[in-house]
Amino acid sequence: MTLARRLSEFAPSATGEVFRRVAELRAQGVELVSLAVGEPDFEPPLHVRQAAQRALETGPFGYTTVAGLAPLRNAICEESRKRRGAGSDYGPDQVVVSAGAKHALFNVAHALYDPGDEVIIPTPSWVSYSEQARLAGARPVLVPTAPEHDFLLQPAALEAAITDRSKALVLCSPNNPTGSAYGERELRALADVIAKHPKLWVIVDEIYAELVYDGFTAPSLCAVAPELRDRLVIIDGVSKTHAMTGFRVGWSLSPRVLARACETLQSQTTTSVATVAQLAALAAVSGDMRHVAEMREQYRLRRDRLIAGLRALPGLKCNVPRGAFYAFVDVRAWLGKTARGVALTDDIVLATWLLDHARLAVVPGAAFGAPGFLRLSYATSQSELDKAVERLAQLAQELR
Repeated sequence: MTLARRLSEFAPSATGEVFRRVAELRAQGVELVSLAVGEPDFEPPLHVRQAAQRALETGPFGYTTVAGLAPLRNAICEESRKRRGAGSDYGPDQVVVSAGAKHALFNVAHALYDPGDEVIIPTPSWVSYSEQARLAGARPVLVPTAPEHDFLLQPAALEAAITDRSKALVLCSPNNPTGSAYGERELRALADVIAKHPKLWVIVDEIYAELVYDGFTAPSLCAVAPELRDRLVIIDGVSKTHAMTGFRVGWSLSPRVLARACETLQSQTTTSVATVAQLAALAAVSGDMRHVAEMREQYRLRRDRLIAGLRALPGLKCNVPRGAFYAFVDVRAWLGKTARGVALTDDIVLATWLLDHARLAVVPGAAFGAPGFLRLSYATSQSELDKAVERLAQLAQELR
């Protein structure tokens, strides 16, 4: 069988691959701890589940418009104004509701990128940004960031990466996998560089923006630099903020011309998102938000305990994340050593060893463009996090 040539340059999701292997092992009855998948361990709030139940009982049951239910798009605009403030007055015709934020990003990539375009992606970065660019024929330009800068893209590095082929910059704040987040000053400095390049689009993934800690508030670029609105795309959804990953509802906020292009593209792929899921998302976006504060506090407690445990292990380093629910651990001091006869040559081998021998699932940093690190999700119970630290501590004792 001959498959399409484009797949030869398109890598499967590394996080999805770890999730698949974890599921296989658990199906075999293997007890393991998984800190691999970025999925809240909370249930969706009660009012969301009740809205979904009502939708199942009373409908509507048919297709919606491609861009999504009008009440949902109106609610997204209102929620954006409340959360993002000045510069975020989007209209419902600038919203396209998609099957998750990943689908929204896919639409934007295929509506914007042409073969030969360059897409600037600061690394570490989420695994799908570069692969979606490649699938659209564009070339990802990976710009490394450093832990001493809290993995934030520096203005000089951005300037150096921009060429006459640059089509877009993709930012994620708070970031997956590092948990780093841009403050107003850092965004303003990047905006000053972007302003000098009027053909450069900016795609900002804000799916974790509500999950921030220690009094930090993640500002939106649309509020910091409203002058960029005519080439700015915001990606968001209900998966993380409302613990609704399985509902698959995300969206893009963008200039009307791009929104219509995304709608056209979606009309020939998935059409509309499931009506029940949209009605549940409407309840989430327009309803009581107390559950978000409760989740945020639980994540903060888990973060603090996990980071303390990791930093107590010899050789490991880890910045304190401002947001999201990931710890990005520097394991370079452990590489080049052996454990149970296995040479831990890189982070991929180390992650494989942890799953095979310690029954601990994590994601290697190489998957995010940052070899020498591991991503650990703390979107799980404290007892599971404690077990994870114990298993890492056992490996530390076995290192030779």
